[in-house]
Amino acid sequence: MNIGVFDSGVGGLSVAQAIEKAMPEATVIFRTDPEHFPYSSRTPAELIGFVVPVLESMVVNDGCEVIVIACNTVSTTIVNTLRKLISVPLIAMEPMVKPAAGLTKSGVIAVCATPTTLASERYQWLKSSYAPNAVVIEPDCSDWSAMIERNEVDRGMLTSRLAASLDAGADVIVLGCTHYHWIEDEIRAIAGDRAIVLQPEQAVMEQLKRVLGQLT
Repeated sequence: MNIGVFDSGVGGLSVAQAIEKAMPEATVIFRTDPEHFPYSSRTPAELIGFVVPVLESMVVNDGCEVIVIACNTVSTTIVNTLRKLISVPLIAMEPMVKPAAGLTKSGVIAVCATPTTLASERYQWLKSSYAPNAVVIEPDCSDWSAMIERNEVDRGMLTSRLAASLDAGADVIVLGCTHYHWIEDEIRAIAGDRAIVLQPEQAVMEQLKRVLGQLT
């Protein structure tokens, strides 16, 4: 079984590694799009032009039977279009607004995501559907992906960006970009006992297993 994992950059590698650990019998094929990275401020039309050729190659040349879109930006903007164009099942990743709304005790959550994700109709739907009574804070994370790609993590900047959310009472922090999984430990340390941190790898793994069960 060939399982594909796609992301704009290194962020999705954490997802690929998690799948390899959980499913050692599978072959995990990880592909990125360094030529067009970052996706954080790209338009949906641009994303379609970038992503479709990569996914088609993963199906035709790599033999992927299912592909995890390990990119919240792509998942929240164009995944429905991609599902019409790509011949294998696609598993999307999106900000965990619903679980966050269920876990918060203060009624305040913080969603860390790219500008394109935050502007997407899907993300707006997640907020209105699952967190209509919560205060949703969206700290500026516009340069985080590039910082992580360069492997130049600025702890002081992260602390200052998250401080306003924590001081406003956020007790759940949602990591809405797979790049941020690489700085999850830093974010947890900054949050301390003031907030819990959510990221969707386990939920994606469960969905992947369900899809694989339908293919066999």
